Amino acid sequence: MTIDHSSTLEVRLEILTTFYIGITQETTGSSSESSTSRAGFYFQCAVVVIGFVGTVLNGLILYALIASEQHRKQVLIFNQNLLDFASSFFMFTTHAVKLDDIELGGTGGRWLCLIVLSEVLNFGPLLGSFMNLAAVTVERYVKVVHHVWAKKWLRKWMVHSMMPFTWLGGYAVAWGWTVPTTGVDPYRTGGHVPPIFMKGRTCMVVSPQYLRSDVV
Repeated sequence: MTIDHSSTLEVRLEILTTFYIGITQETTGSSSESSTSRAGFYFQCAVVVIGFVGTVLNGLILYALIASEQHRKQVLIFNQNLLDFASSFFMFTTHAVKLDDIELGGTGGRWLCLIVLSEVLNFGPLLGSFMNLAAVTVERYVKVVHHVWAKKWLRKWMVHSMMPFTWLGGYAVAWGWTVPTTGVDPYRTGGHVPPIFMKGRTCMVVSPQYLRSDVV
């Protein structure tokens, strides 16, 4: 019986080549995923630090305004720092929670994703801060350029009414955008939180058509 050594050698080479390619692809994929996870972790840590520093600094400014009783005279400036304080605080707490290994299963996971991990808590004061900044600009413009008209017609209640408007308006836009587009995705990776923190379930922005009752 004659053995075809050349054919046997080709088969062995093909097996070794396939095995080597498979190992290389697996190693490359693992390295890429590990690098992405590390980058996401460092990003979350950096945001936590920024949020903590912003909370402390805005807290000190609020304390100085209250101690000097300027918060009664500079209402919109006080509200601006209050909005920035809330935005920084919620940014700090939200990304600190994202560093933990959380299981987003069931109804509790969906609500945690919607309320905390979606960043709607700090998104609302951020939008309100933009509105308040626009109100400060308009107020200063009217008082400087139209001083006589402002002294005659501009009342304190008009300025004070901007405070609840900025809070309600900011959160109305934030919740209106977040609720229909945010959910727990158990199938795909990506979104707000790196998959390494979510055990395969990711809190992410998706299309309204994708949010079905059987997703969670």
